[in-house]
Amino acid sequence: MAHTHNILLFPGDGIGPEVMAEAVKILNHVASLASVSASHQFHFRSELIGGCSIDEHGKSVTPEVLSIARDWADAVLFAAVGGPKWDSQRRGLDGPEGGLLQVRRALDIYANLRPCAADTPSPSISREFSPFKRDVIEGVDFVVVRENCGGAYFGKKIEDADYAMDEWGYSTAEIQRVTRIAAQLALRHNPPWPVISLDKANVLASSRLWRKVFEQTMQTEFPQVQYMNQLADSASLILAINPRKLNGVLLADNTFGDMISDQAGSIVGTLGVLPSASLNTLPGLPLDAGKKQKALYEPTHGSAPDIAGKNIANPTAMILCVALMFRYSFDMEKEAKQIEDAVRNVLEAGVRTGDLRGTATTKEFGDAVVAELEKIAS
Repeated sequence: MAHTHNILLFPGDGIGPEVMAEAVKILNHVASLASVSASHQFHFRSELIGGCSIDEHGKSVTPEVLSIARDWADAVLFAAVGGPKWDSQRRGLDGPEGGLLQVRRALDIYANLRPCAADTPSPSISREFSPFKRDVIEGVDFVVVRENCGGAYFGKKIEDADYAMDEWGYSTAEIQRVTRIAAQLALRHNPPWPVISLDKANVLASSRLWRKVFEQTMQTEFPQVQYMNQLADSASLILAINPRKLNGVLLADNTFGDMISDQAGSIVGTLGVLPSASLNTLPGLPLDAGKKQKALYEPTHGSAPDIAGKNIANPTAMILCVALMFRYSFDMEKEAKQIEDAVRNVLEAGVRTGDLRGTATTKEFGDAVVAELEKIAS
């Protein structure tokens, strides 16, 4: 009996629809392979989010779309939102980016994973575009696990002409569950990766609780995994000087995780090729009663409205999101690896979009990845 997978598509704004089209192209190709179609069926549904939803419905995401994400979708592919057209919109949950925050909260996808390795998506990209010397980033391999549903981004806010405040709070349960994801991810490596928790326990009360709960959880539940604490600001310095020292799983709260994962883009020289995953579990792990596995996959780049509609956007990160979806939502490691290998081979062959000093269009890059997948599968 075939497994059925429901995938909600959020093309969004700017270059979002263009890069999403290439991701769906890759997904359709893999789904059509005899080895896959015999046991897996994929159903798609596209909905509005961000600025386009504001234009249509007056809000960045509607309750109906949130219900579809929560009740129908097994996984969500998200492209990009926002642009100058909506700059006058109130920020927070009411602005274009607020739609994504609402989806994250509705799905309770509290662990954001952003992998970063010197040779991903291809060795030549980091060699040519990273500001680091090659001997500094050689062998760098880590994943940032960012708490995704709490902290200052979701806390109560006060904002007037002379004063503003963001509540930056965490509960024990919120820290425990994201620590478990980080430790479980570390155990998927042989030998297990260390888990390095980033905080500001020297000045922040929320960080002191974070550190205490992190240590207790690691000691009692994952004694086989090495762990350490690192102040977030010093971790940023380490990332700039000797990033190999951070190899493993970097665990951080919403704010510090956002910052360190963007800085990690310097390893490969651009955020335009890096995917991310937001999860509430990992394949094969139990969930609380009544809960379903949920995940959202998104590139780390923005909507790039200045090049929207020109067929020159780089779809690499969006395509790699499909690979992460196969890995973390559908437990299809073979297919995930094939997509990553195909992207690497295409980039190494010199097929690149303009941002990577190439001449390929968005569609040409997607077609090249499909052609490479055909070679790999044959």
